[in-house]
Amino acid sequence: MPARALRITLGLLVTLLAASFVIFGAIYAAPGDPAAFLVGGQEDATPEKLAAVRAAYHLDDPLWVQYGDWIGGVLHGDLGRSMQYHDQVADLVSSRVPTTLFLVSYSAVLFVVAGVALGVVSAVRGGRVDAVVVMVTTLLASIPKFVKALALVAFLGVQLGWFPVTGAGEGFGDRLYHLTLPALSLALGELAVVSRVTRQSMLEQYAQDHVAVARAAGLSEFKVIRRHVLRNALAPVVTMCGLITASLFAGTVVVETAFGISGMGSLLVQAINTHDFPVTQAVLLLMVLAYMLVTTLVDLVHPLIDPRVRLEGSAA
Repeated sequence: MPARALRITLGLLVTLLAASFVIFGAIYAAPGDPAAFLVGGQEDATPEKLAAVRAAYHLDDPLWVQYGDWIGGVLHGDLGRSMQYHDQVADLVSSRVPTTLFLVSYSAVLFVVAGVALGVVSAVRGGRVDAVVVMVTTLLASIPKFVKALALVAFLGVQLGWFPVTGAGEGFGDRLYHLTLPALSLALGELAVVSRVTRQSMLEQYAQDHVAVARAAGLSEFKVIRRHVLRNALAPVVTMCGLITASLFAGTVVVETAFGISGMGSLLVQAINTHDFPVTQAVLLLMVLAYMLVTTLVDLVHPLIDPRVRLEGSAA
């Protein structure tokens, strides 16, 4: 186990370093001149002003020099200074992270609980119930996030007035209330995937010999499902839930913008629109880091859930 954890950690660091270079290189090659934005647009961009800005921000240095300066600062906790806000990027990001983490966590709870419940009901009941669950979840998965966000705002926010349609709220209870519609927008499509994986995994377990033996031994159907079907079906479900949770950080870009939430996603959109390179690089790097941490955590937890993975690891 320690050797496996060390191997995973080293892989995480190497992948993160490669991702940081890809992010920096992609933004370096992006169209648009940040120097022109900093001097107030092309109309005010005299050669002298552009040269002064490029010298101040080292924009004329080669790519590898700029990357070395940036990654060196990141390793020391310095994410640079925002070109738009003229504040430290670390301060901007740290003020937005709690809102995004709350939104992602809230959404994860919703799609895990609802998705697993629907998958279990679909597999256990079968017939028309199974058909209805599959049809509804397929419909939810096929609708884009921004369309679901607009529909929820129009129906639950404006028409019924049950939830606020903008802002993130203050304190746990108020934040839970304000972020309900954004969390639903993120969760509705993802619960369809979790529901299908749960349903399929349970159906596969139903066909196993140990389930037939448990029934032949006289166990009630409830105990058979709980001990021999659902328990063994959880490993792929947990893995899928972890991967979906990690991907939700990217989904916040759309939802936070639609609901006017001051989180990491909306900060990224503003930074891209204003060519604020330091903020864009920092937010993208943190999103990649969040994705990798969640997937690594799932990788570490997987053997604890599925004994077969532990046995394979011991044999290797």
